[in-house]
Amino acid sequence: MAGQVLAEAAGVREDAGGFDLHAPDGTGYRVDVTDGVFSPHNPLLAHYLEGRRVVAFVGPTVDRLYGQQLRAYLGARLEPDSWSVHPIASGEHNKSLTSAEQVCATAKAAGLDRHGVMLAVGGGIVADIVGFAASMYSRGIRYIKVNTTLVGQVDVGVGVKTGVNGLHTKNMFGAYHPAHASLNDPALLATLPDREIRCGLAEIVKMAVILDGDLFQALERHPDVFRRPGHPADAELETYVIRTSMRLMMEELCPNLREHELARLVDFGHTFSPVIETAGGHRLEHGEAVAVDMALSAHIARLLGLADAETCERIVALLERIGLPVHDAATCTADQMTQALWASWQRRGRKLHLVVPTGIGKAGFVDELEDVPQDVLREALDALATRAARAPRTSPAANSAVDPAVDGGAR
Repeated sequence: MAGQVLAEAAGVREDAGGFDLHAPDGTGYRVDVTDGVFSPHNPLLAHYLEGRRVVAFVGPTVDRLYGQQLRAYLGARLEPDSWSVHPIASGEHNKSLTSAEQVCATAKAAGLDRHGVMLAVGGGIVADIVGFAASMYSRGIRYIKVNTTLVGQVDVGVGVKTGVNGLHTKNMFGAYHPAHASLNDPALLATLPDREIRCGLAEIVKMAVILDGDLFQALERHPDVFRRPGHPADAELETYVIRTSMRLMMEELCPNLREHELARLVDFGHTFSPVIETAGGHRLEHGEAVAVDMALSAHIARLLGLADAETCERIVALLERIGLPVHDAATCTADQMTQALWASWQRRGRKLHLVVPTGIGKAGFVDELEDVPQDVLREALDALATRAARAPRTSPAANSAVDPAVDGGAR
């Protein structure tokens, strides 16, 4: 639950049911890990909602898969006429100020007061839209996230940022608004299409590269994790991967929750990727763009002498084995990637703060624009273009960047 805590208690604490974060600035919140979140026998969500008017928002796929269970749960657990459920459009093109305003309008029409709560059930886009709407509505009300995607559970669901796209820029508008509660049910991942799993794995690879060599090795041994239903070893492996990723992310966020320090290791894969996403018309999903960014950053690190060739190869090879793209010819041009560097430099207070791997489980920063010369950027792009050209056209790595969006899972 979001709230204020003593600064001396700062840190992340893990227990069987989830994680508590106590930030030095006094912010505190919890991320729960639970089974059967919509089961009538599970009181957790109802506990957070109890006594409040609830306006719930779900993406169309989540509504199809879990809408009936959600409505049955709310009907059994909450007072009659105290709740409503509303589908909203998902997808990156709908992550906009207009969508956030529509969420606020729906909440107002449903009679949501300042003691009420917005409930977001879906992936990162739904959580971002609803969270941002909640931060604005009546100058800020509670919201709760039930995270249904792998990206949501290991990334969006464990932080405090909300936001929408605007002015041709990803996440141009947003707020730091901790959720009243954030609930992860790993069983919800079973309905995700492979593409969504791969996108979540990109964010997990990010954490492994910058902070945890053991997690990276586990992914090397099992690049198909979360995609082997019924395999007897999967439950333990998946629990290790997802909980380690959550803990690492929360520990890294904790001392700098509101980004007063703009040099952040968790921005690995997030320097070039905003331009890759927007310039490509969101043809690549977020995790795919992050994968391309990580591959490019790894090659830049190699060429600058900050990482050895083996480290670079292991990172790029793992991304390929997972089935993620490591190059996108349409957007990975020298001009557009130079634009991405400049945009990041401007956004990060006239410092580049490009995160690059220095080993497996270790990373550092390239802080100045001039420290990434044009010839280094071009050579890194050429290396990835050559690699992509050699890849079999039928391989997942070759095709995942151009697959049409899939609407078959809980997003």
